[in-house]
Amino acid sequence: MWTPATRAQHSRAGLRYASDLTDDEWRLLEPLLPGVPRCGRRRAWPLREIANAIFYVLRAGCAWRLLPDSFPPWRTVYRWFARLRDGGVWEAMNHHLVMRDRERAGREASPTAAVIDSQSVKTTESGGPRGYDAGKKVKGRKRHVMVDTDGRGLTLDNHPADIQDRDGGPPLMRLSRRRWPFVRLAFMDSGYAGDRVASATAIRVEIVRKPKGQVGFAVHARRWVVERFFAWIGRNRRLAKNFEATIASANAFLYAASVMLLLRRIARSA
Repeated sequence: MWTPATRAQHSRAGLRYASDLTDDEWRLLEPLLPGVPRCGRRRAWPLREIANAIFYVLRAGCAWRLLPDSFPPWRTVYRWFARLRDGGVWEAMNHHLVMRDRERAGREASPTAAVIDSQSVKTTESGGPRGYDAGKKVKGRKRHVMVDTDGRGLTLDNHPADIQDRDGGPPLMRLSRRRWPFVRLAFMDSGYAGDRVASATAIRVEIVRKPKGQVGFAVHARRWVVERFFAWIGRNRRLAKNFEATIASANAFLYAASVMLLLRRIARSA
């Protein structure tokens, strides 16, 4: 709920752009980025400005070529985005910040329970893998996510929308074991019911079904946190559709959105 106190707490006044990193946020992010090389040519642009430019593209939803002149050249920014994407740095940053935010909230660093769901989004003429989700009437891709019970993004993945949840869930669960091996319980909706999901990993599956006689919208226990996560990252206009030609870039932007969210939350609490 917006009140004068919460508006002041979330205010980005004084920054060049609302997507820019504050000093507190940059202090959190800087140690997680590649360090200055000991040899070779010096960097022409500060890494903070590169990060600001990437978050601007994510938040504003503009093309790389439309970056304002106040940022480094778009080719430089995109090259850094691709370097962080290909090196798995976005995922690593998200992993570190999730654990740090959980500890800040008085929780164990690594979760033992999670919630899984998917969101179908349209793609564009940029191409790349896509399919038709007959249930949602959407031609594009699915964002398959695993969040902890507070809604922090743990494992995020994209795949064509024609892959059903019971087929897309097991790969996501197996992917999560590398960074989140202590997850033992996952809550899901009835789209994941069946032996294929239940036997995919050592994670125990609990199906949260709709109450009998439900008409219209209703908040479901456990499942609402993953819907809230989709709403949080949906504030970034780059994620209004899936504009990326590759799954790797689509995944990187998902993790970048989660990183931005966690940075702001942790910095505000410092």
